[in-house]
Amino acid sequence: MKKKIGLVLLIAFIGIQFVRIDKTNPEVILENDLITITNPSNEVATILKSTCYDCHSSETKYPWYANVAPFSWLIEDHIVEGREHFNFSEWGTYSDEDREEIAEESVEEIEEGEMPVAGYTYLHSDADLSAEQKEQLISFFESL
Repeated sequence: MKKKIGLVLLIAFIGIQFVRIDKTNPEVILENDLITITNPSNEVATILKSTCYDCHSSETKYPWYANVAPFSWLIEDHIVEGREHFNFSEWGTYSDEDREEIAEESVEEIEEGEMPVAGYTYLHSDADLSAEQKEQLISFFESL
């Protein structure tokens, strides 16, 4: 019985690998990008790229495990949801009011430890922010 269950689970796992996610990034227009527009310090730009841009921009870098279902589905969900909230690659298209709201939300999420998401920092150690890096990001967003 255990062998049959194991075989069914193996076949199911292999079968779900054929349900692929779309890993195509939307076109990036540099004139609209947050970093291009705001010209932050190199350190802040690096922090933004390593902690925010995979989910909140059109410059997602997909890791190898984005090819393995069901992990790929979770990654796709995080990216779609992140871009729905805001997309730093589209910063220049947002109204001043929207930009202010995004900046305030970013500060709040960083202060509360909600961003970057714990699962992301677990797999991307460079996104696990120090207290100093959090302060740099908060200062950057408060200056917008």
